Amino acid sequence: MDHRQVEHIERSLRRVADMVKQKGRDILTQFPITPPQFVALQWLNENGDMTIGELSAKMYLACSTTTDLVDRMEKNELVERVKDKNDRRVVRIHLLRKGQTIIEEVIKKRQDYLEKILTDFSQEEVDTLEKSLHKLHDEMKAMRVK
Repeated sequence: MDHRQVEHIERSLRRVADMVKQKGRDILTQFPITPPQFVALQWLNENGDMTIGELSAKMYLACSTTTDLVDRMEKNELVERVKDKNDRRVVRIHLLRKGQTIIEEVIKKRQDYLEKILTDFSQEEVDTLEKSLHKLHDEMKAMRVK
C-alpha cells in the first residue's frame, strides 16, 4: 500500500460520509427534529440515560448548548429529565417513546436508502464491504484507546 492509495481511501470515505450525512438530513426534513436533536437522540438510544455533561462530551458541544437542545426536546416530548436513583443530585436525560419512534423511523429510512444503493453490488462485494468497514472501525477504536 502506498501513500497515494491512502489518499484515495481517505477521499472516498469523506465523500461517502458526506453523501450519507446529506441523505440523512434530507430524511430528517420529514420529521419534527433538527440534525443535532437526532444526534442526541441517537446517543441516548445507544447508551441509555445520560447526564447533560455526558451527552455534551459525546456531541462535542458546550453544556449550555446541550441544555438548550435538551430543553427543546423535552418540550417536544422526545426526552425527559429524571433524577438518578442512586444520587438524587444527578439528573439524567431519558429517551421517551416518541423520541425512540422517530429514531427507529429515521434509521429505517436510512437503511432503505443504503439497501437501494447496494442493489448493484454482488453479495460478495457487500460481504467484503461489511467486513472491511467492521475491521476499519475496530482498528480505529483500538488506536483511540492507545
